Amino acid sequence: MAVRNYRDLIAWQKAMDLVVSVYDATKTFPRDELFGLTSQMRRAVVSIPCNIAEGQARDSTREFGHFLSIACGSLSELETQLMIAGRLHYLTDQQVATTLDECAEVARIIHGLKRSLPS
Repeated sequence: MAVRNYRDLIAWQKAMDLVVSVYDATKTFPRDELFGLTSQMRRAVVSIPCNIAEGQARDSTREFGHFLSIACGSLSELETQLMIAGRLHYLTDQQVATTLDECAEVARIIHGLKRSLPS
């Protein structure tokens, strides 16, 4: 059965879960980071499901693949920001590890989805 809506994509669903995780984690960041790292991390994580959704709504698999690549770029950006937050002690090592595991799962699913697209 073909996917009719981006909400049916596991990649989008897992990316939405990641959004919630990052928003929860950044609630405890210092107030002076509100317009810095907090904002950057939230923008990066929101970009992931948004690009999956936009790509799925496009008219071609080539465009969908392009948007999945953008989602992967945002995911890499987020991973780096998580490591920065850990080094700054805004997140515990466990929080960083757990969230990076979520990122890895989303990345695997997006890459699998991208490989499954017809050429």
